[in-house]
Amino acid sequence: MELTSINVRMDKEIKKEAEKLFSEFGMTMSTAVNVFVRQAVRQRKLPFEITAEATSKPHPVSGLGKGKIWMADDFDAPLEEMKEYME
Repeated sequence: MELTSINVRMDKEIKKEAEKLFSEFGMTMSTAVNVFVRQAVRQRKLPFEITAEATSKPHPVSGLGKGKIWMADDFDAPLEEMKEYME
């Protein structure tokens, strides 16, 4: 398997929180991103729900989705599935 690299820009504090969380799962940021991408490819969809309900907290988005996409209240729920996937 030939590997390649990607660059992802994100908020510095979110990155620190994510690295801490993924460390608790025994994985690196790179492993977590790979799990996410593999799940998306395998399921042919994002492995979590994105809604446009007014009850959700706004999430900054650029491009065509700007102002239309909100992060679901249960955003962290897929982390349990990811943890099970890694076991």
